[in-house]
Amino acid sequence: MAATSRGTSPVPPDVRPRLTVLSGPSGVGKSTVVAHMRTVHPEVWLSVSATTRKPRPGERNGVHYFFVDDEEFDKLIANGELLEWAEFAGNRYGTPRRAVLDRLEAGEPVLLEIDLQGARLVRQSMPEAQLVFLAPPGWDELVRRLTGRGTEAPDVIERRLAAAKVELAAESEFDTTLVNTSVEDVARELLTLMLQASGLRGSDD
Repeated sequence: MAATSRGTSPVPPDVRPRLTVLSGPSGVGKSTVVAHMRTVHPEVWLSVSATTRKPRPGERNGVHYFFVDDEEFDKLIANGELLEWAEFAGNRYGTPRRAVLDRLEAGEPVLLEIDLQGARLVRQSMPEAQLVFLAPPGWDELVRRLTGRGTEAPDVIERRLAAAKVELAAESEFDTTLVNTSVEDVARELLTLMLQASGLRGSDD
């Protein structure tokens, strides 16, 4: 049954909200699904990553990312303040642990959108987290999304497709799989999973 927007009630003391992690292959539409959910349900808290990357035009600190320098990022790692972190294209990205724990302790469902490597690290540091795998309707559709407008060099496309095969093979490591045939439907299903995992909605709702 499709999920509907509903106000949340206080979480019983014996119910501990779970972190929900959304992951899947590159090009499957993770960011699009999350953006739609946040538009329809702005009350959903999406973890904001810390990064050493410089802000792009229009990006705001604390909204899109927490922008830090290399020294600050090193301190976050050394102090165990990141749930997970990784390096991409010379920049580092990580999930601040304290912000996630604070929201969970307040009884709020928390969503984290990260890649496969990050999801595996979260599983190690927070085994109770709910891992959701976003899968494409089929391989041909994923190829179409990854190749896009055909503006990338053939070797770049080949690497992306090879990485996608590795990521798809990791589906069994996740608790639940959602197939992205419709952004709206997947966003509703994801919200339902988050609320159920946090004790805010029963499976019959």
